[in-house]
Amino acid sequence: MKRVLIANRGEIALRIVRACHEEGLEAVAVYSEADRSAPHVRAADLAVPIGPPPPAESYLHIARLIDAAVRTGAEAVHPGYGFLAERAAFAEAVEEAGLIFVGPPAAAIRAMGDKTEARRRMREAGVPIVPGAVSPLSDPESVRVLADEIGFPVMVKAAAGGGGRGMRLVREETDLAAALATASAEALKAFGDGGVYLEKYIERPRHIEFQVLADRQRTVHLGERECSVQRRHQKLVEEAPSVAVTGELREWMGAAAVSAAAAVGYLGAGTCEFLLSADRSFYFLEMNTRIQVEHPVTELVYGVDLVREQLRIAAGLPMRVPTGWLQPRGWSIECRITSEDPSNGFLPSTGRIGYLRVPSGPGVRWDSGVEVGDEVTLYYDSMLAKLIVWAPDRERAIARMARALEELALDGVATNQGFHRRLMADPAFRDGDIDVQFLERRADLMRPAVSEAEAVRYVIAAALAEDEARRSRRPAVAPDDGTTSAWLLRARREALQ
Repeated sequence: MKRVLIANRGEIALRIVRACHEEGLEAVAVYSEADRSAPHVRAADLAVPIGPPPPAESYLHIARLIDAAVRTGAEAVHPGYGFLAERAAFAEAVEEAGLIFVGPPAAAIRAMGDKTEARRRMREAGVPIVPGAVSPLSDPESVRVLADEIGFPVMVKAAAGGGGRGMRLVREETDLAAALATASAEALKAFGDGGVYLEKYIERPRHIEFQVLADRQRTVHLGERECSVQRRHQKLVEEAPSVAVTGELREWMGAAAVSAAAAVGYLGAGTCEFLLSADRSFYFLEMNTRIQVEHPVTELVYGVDLVREQLRIAAGLPMRVPTGWLQPRGWSIECRITSEDPSNGFLPSTGRIGYLRVPSGPGVRWDSGVEVGDEVTLYYDSMLAKLIVWAPDRERAIARMARALEELALDGVATNQGFHRRLMADPAFRDGDIDVQFLERRADLMRPAVSEAEAVRYVIAAALAEDEARRSRRPAVAPDDGTTSAWLLRARREALQ
């Protein structure tokens, strides 16, 4: 394996380009017309156009991606995350073309992509699952019977997808039929499959996920990530480790994650997501059969380059991870910087990036796919970059993130930077008192607010502007040529004071 085509864009494509170069591999980028001059395109060794900006005509077009790989002589295809990363049909198409898919086997993707099939397999493997269905439901009466059996509230969830789409919380039986219809319609639009299932809704759980890595000899876990700070099931902040996970609980949950991966013959990097209740009981949620957006926090506390390990495993080499359970070192936090406007209900913001000042200094990492002059459009996901920090403990990691957020300056589009600053200063977050419903109770954190430092800058700017305006309005005193009376000059001066 000497050349890898990256079937993605943005920050993850650039991340994979760098990993390829560090592994001594050539990287082939693909790009839509909107991404012609994107950073990942310029960083790659080769770049191939694959179509117009809409994803369906470019980054989701399997035939064009396979053709680009074959024409450039690539031996492997890395899907990144999003787009086709969890499509079994794409993995099969790559393998049918005689190429290596940098990811798990298509069978594992298909098994874990079908959420009800995944639940069934996890139950057989002895991994605890949330009470609910193990097959898609379509008959409203069977849904009602199951809901009565497990008890309200319940979650209606898409069987073929994730990311918060096709999900509805139902607290009363009278709302069940409508939730079933809307969730099914949303799932059909997002994933091409309207199948849904039902599971018990766990009140105020934490969202804890475990990183797994598997080669052809063994499967290991690299600890947990706390992903409880979410808005509408979309993660905003991740950290590793979690304040809620003890060493003993880490062993139990890690063993469950390893069993889950082994149950489907997993290969490469993947993530098992769990719900962790207040009494420390945990339940399998789903498995993401790809590299995660938030993988950097694991890399920083475990010292493992997950993308490079993906490439090694795909090439048939053993992973470079010590045997035995690893222990986290220090604390890492990631903030997703998105082009969303908090003052307008977090709607996507578009425009051209006119200015960008990237945070730096000890323990600060910036994973981005945008630069000054880039156009932010509605064609793709709103995430612009990931700001990640590492420090010896959580308190210092929060302080470092707060400092980095103050240093960050991005002009041209609205971002959620202000939300992250408010979160880092919030006492409850700093105490680790969070769960997946945290932001539902804390609407104040979602509203734009001005920090004390910003307020001082605004006051100074306003004072300077007012002083300049007064100077421009102030009439000039004509020079005394000896013809103006002293009484008139004095009257003018008094009027100007």
